[in-house]
Amino acid sequence: MLRWAIIFFVIAIVAAVLGFGGIAGAASGIAQLLFFVFIVLFVIGLIMHLVRKA
Repeated sequence: MLRWAIIFFVIAIVAAVLGFGGIAGAASGIAQLLFFVFIVLFVIGLIMHLVRKA
């Protein structure tokens, strides 16, 4: 999932450089959403790992 967030971030940067504002905004929004979902799932997985270890 982090890979997809990075891919959409790169697409947003390229689109912004080329002047495609709408595509850049959409791609950056998707990248942000995927990044936050990745962070939430990572924290949940880390907590579950610590709980099972105890």
